[in-house]
Amino acid sequence: MARRGRVELRRIEDRTSRQVRFSKRRAGLFKKAFELAVLCDAEVALLVFSPAGKLYEYSTSSIEGTYDRYQRFAGAGTNVNGGDASSNNDGDPSNIQKTMLMTQMLIS
Repeated sequence: MARRGRVELRRIEDRTSRQVRFSKRRAGLFKKAFELAVLCDAEVALLVFSPAGKLYEYSTSSIEGTYDRYQRFAGAGTNVNGGDASSNNDGDPSNIQKTMLMTQMLIS
């Protein structure tokens, strides 16, 4: 069975193809979020905005509750692993915002 090659990450110019790819990728992303939550008993919240601005969301509990929990971690300067944010920039809110912005730019 042959493997598929790596997908080249560049904007899809054809609008219809882009919408189809977005829908399929979104479905796969939500499936992975669900699997992570079930298999690992993780609290997961996922927000996706389509290029048209439509909101798609998935959460194992309330989105607001998960966001409040995130804010408590970010405000305390700690990450989920218990270390301080200076040792791992993944918990830094500005770093997460930059990552989200880059992800949004890649999607659209």
